[in-house]
Amino acid sequence: MTYVRALYRGIVLAGLAVVVLVQFVVSLALLGPGVILGMVFLLPPQFKLVRWLTNRWRRLFADWTGREIPVPYQPPPPPPEPDKEGLYRHDSTLYKTPRFPAFFRKLDWLVKDPATNRDMAWQFWFPFVALLPLGLVVVPLLRLWGPLWTVVVTPVALAALPWTVGAVTRWSAWLLAPRTRPPVSKAIDRVLLAWARCGLLVVSAATQVVLFAFSMACFGLGFGLGIIFLIPVGVSHFRWLANLRRQFAAWSGARIPSPYTPELRPELRPDGLYRVRNNLYKTEAMAAFNARWQWTWNDVASWRDLVWLGVDPVVTVATVGLPVLGGIYGGWGLVFPWLWTEFFDAEWSAWYGAVAGNRTLGLVTGIVLIAVSLAVTSPLLRVHSRWTAVLLRPTKAAAKEAELRERVERLTQTRNDALDTQAAEIRRIERDLHDGAQARLIAVGLTLGAIERLMDTDPDAARKLVAQAKETSATALTELRDLVRGIHPPVLSERGLPDAVRALALDTAAEVTVAGTFDGRPAAPVESAAYFAVSELLANATRHGGAERISIDLRHRDGILRITVTDDGRGGADPSRGTGLRGIERRLGTFDGTLAIHSPSGGPTVATLELPCVLSSPKTSTS
Repeated sequence: MTYVRALYRGIVLAGLAVVVLVQFVVSLALLGPGVILGMVFLLPPQFKLVRWLTNRWRRLFADWTGREIPVPYQPPPPPPEPDKEGLYRHDSTLYKTPRFPAFFRKLDWLVKDPATNRDMAWQFWFPFVALLPLGLVVVPLLRLWGPLWTVVVTPVALAALPWTVGAVTRWSAWLLAPRTRPPVSKAIDRVLLAWARCGLLVVSAATQVVLFAFSMACFGLGFGLGIIFLIPVGVSHFRWLANLRRQFAAWSGARIPSPYTPELRPELRPDGLYRVRNNLYKTEAMAAFNARWQWTWNDVASWRDLVWLGVDPVVTVATVGLPVLGGIYGGWGLVFPWLWTEFFDAEWSAWYGAVAGNRTLGLVTGIVLIAVSLAVTSPLLRVHSRWTAVLLRPTKAAAKEAELRERVERLTQTRNDALDTQAAEIRRIERDLHDGAQARLIAVGLTLGAIERLMDTDPDAARKLVAQAKETSATALTELRDLVRGIHPPVLSERGLPDAVRALALDTAAEVTVAGTFDGRPAAPVESAAYFAVSELLANATRHGGAERISIDLRHRDGILRITVTDDGRGGADPSRGTGLRGIERRLGTFDGTLAIHSPSGGPTVATLELPCVLSSPKTSTS
């Protein structure tokens, strides 16, 4: 970079710093009413303006660096889709029109994009950074620190001007480009996060000591002085902490489900008494107390939690507590005192920040303690998670009971979903028949009546009406065929799922490739559910994802029908934001099937359907 060009670009950076500063101040002034006063309709235009201006600066820095700066923003969200009732959902609110859901989706897209935060950070720091190259040249010329300063510093600033301008340019290009964290940074974050989690477990262990002492006090007062209402409290008051620790165990991949039996509730009898198992009570308060008593006292998980509450603090300190204490002592007790006394001339004590009276040995020991504590936290965290699972996981009998209970709840939910879907399908068929084929058949009947009246008086008009009736009946027949095809496509009945999916691929606007076949055929309901699920995924990929190439892989292995649909669309598919994917989940859930979506912003989108089923012998064609 020549000095003339560097000086020119330094002047441009100074002017751009003023423009960006004004842009940042105006953005904050316009965002204030939207955020503080709730005038959210002011936010999207402002964010779009900020993005438009920032993209102009991206092009400028791309020209200066000679490398393109990709736009880092996430793709816009798809338009909202109506549910089966014709309503549009956003979070927990239903709307009659897509206007507000589309607005809130756009607002989330603009506000929650990480690139927006980087843009704002760049706008805040750029006015200060951009003035450095020219400022290093201009400030010495003001002779604020005497002529000698000007003579010495000005040539150095001029010589370094190309480098400083380039540094500001590269810094702006780096901050405005899509960010990917290096693997080393991620590894450091994981180590520090593991150490912080160990510290949180130590704090939890200290809480357990207090709660265990409280439980012992409740038992002493309950059994010793007869204050019996404290006994259920002593058994169950720490369940929240046990549940929290079950969640903490997931840090190392240990999944610990809740082991507690369902809460026991009093049952009101026709004679006005309340029943709790085999006992009857006159008042609801006494029945509720005894129900809670029996629920907590007879649950084995409560007593296992109590054992865990008393033993776990010792195990926690012996495992994850030692590296936490070693790291704290190494950093705060040895390294920090050495730095404090070395650079700030503070008074030093022979016993603080030293080992065997030697400060240098204390520094080395502190660094070693920190390194060792950070290195061993992740393995010890996994060991501690396994220990937590030993006492806090359900017993085999409780786990089997919970699994059966969850199975019943899931079957109940899927049955209700199936009934709702069936009712909605029946209403759709009735509506299509009423508005389509039925109306056309009535029109054919009326036309035939008019033909009968015109046969003798106006044969030409009667012939025209015959042609019209013929056309109307053909249209009604086509609509009936389309309706039947929507209920169960003939190609699916005649040729099976793989060929039916290939027929779907031929009708799709994108380029679709289908691979895989079966040695037999699934049950007809499973086959139909898989067919319509694939049809919905193809429609979503082309309509919302803008996909141009789609691949479908069909496999059946180990009693599982697995279909993988991959497209090269813009991604961002989320079952929580659209009724189509939720409908697929409900349809598959009826047969214990699952839908897994991996759709990062920018694509590709991979949707995997799994349906448990057994294949029968191939059905022969009916044609």
